[in-house]
Amino acid sequence: MVSQSNAALPPGHLLEGYRIERELSAGGFSIVYLAYDASETPVAIKEFLPNGLALRGEGGTTLSIPAEHQADFTHGLKCFFDEGRVLTEIDHPNVVRVLNFFRANETVYLVMRFERGRTLRDHIRSHKGKLGESFLRKMFTGLLDGLGEVHGHGLLHLDIKPANIWLRTDDSPVLLDFGAARYAVDIGPPAPRAMYTPGYAAPEQYHGKFTLGPWTDIYAVGACMYATLAGAAPQAADERLKDDQVQPARQRWADDYSPRLLATIDDCLRLDPPRRPQHARALQQSLAADWSVDDIDQDGWFARLRRKINP
Repeated sequence: MVSQSNAALPPGHLLEGYRIERELSAGGFSIVYLAYDASETPVAIKEFLPNGLALRGEGGTTLSIPAEHQADFTHGLKCFFDEGRVLTEIDHPNVVRVLNFFRANETVYLVMRFERGRTLRDHIRSHKGKLGESFLRKMFTGLLDGLGEVHGHGLLHLDIKPANIWLRTDDSPVLLDFGAARYAVDIGPPAPRAMYTPGYAAPEQYHGKFTLGPWTDIYAVGACMYATLAGAAPQAADERLKDDQVQPARQRWADDYSPRLLATIDDCLRLDPPRRPQHARALQQSLAADWSVDDIDQDGWFARLRRKINP
């Protein structure tokens, strides 16, 4: 595998009418830039650029792809392109809004609405796991509203984790990064090349014993809730199947959070898929139970979501 890091596009570079301002973040598979469109509106542009498969030198724009990695790069490029195609069909306040996607520089770019804030992962780290119940209930209820929209389009996210949950400055969530998404119609066992994140991936993502479905994303949401309390992901599901060391939330935080919230987290993390909440709306209802809107946000977005769940 290629070990060298890739250089970001230089500031001022023009890309299909967008002007690159600076790099916002970089990971093993992509770089995200702050850019401006022709009307000087800020946007975020995500570039498919896997470090292990392609190389770009400092100040360059084109990629060098070794022949032995061409097939894997082409497959990843197709998945990335499909991500853009899928997300342009979804317009929901709790799902990342893709405005445009295109091919350039031998790769693919997604143009997204620019949102100010931080990831849930960074938020957890800055608070060292000490987050209030009202924050959890509000934030995850909003996230599930977006996830329900995704599932309504026949899609599964399959890589929900704190790094893929963006928190705006008002703490409302945005579900990010659909690179692992798959259509849920006759989905069957996981694909041989399926991507997953240990600790957040459900057991059915490791093998073909169970069918993937909305309940698979529900496991990941439960793992995110657990991580929000613990400050780290729970034990990986494949390890749990051999020797489950995850202490139930209702035991670990019995003195700090309501029994209903903790039981909901434990239900999401059940290894047997039929024993979990089966869809986003069911989990929303569980999070809203035994909790007064008056104590949280009577006039805000959580109140509206609560009324939507229980009209």
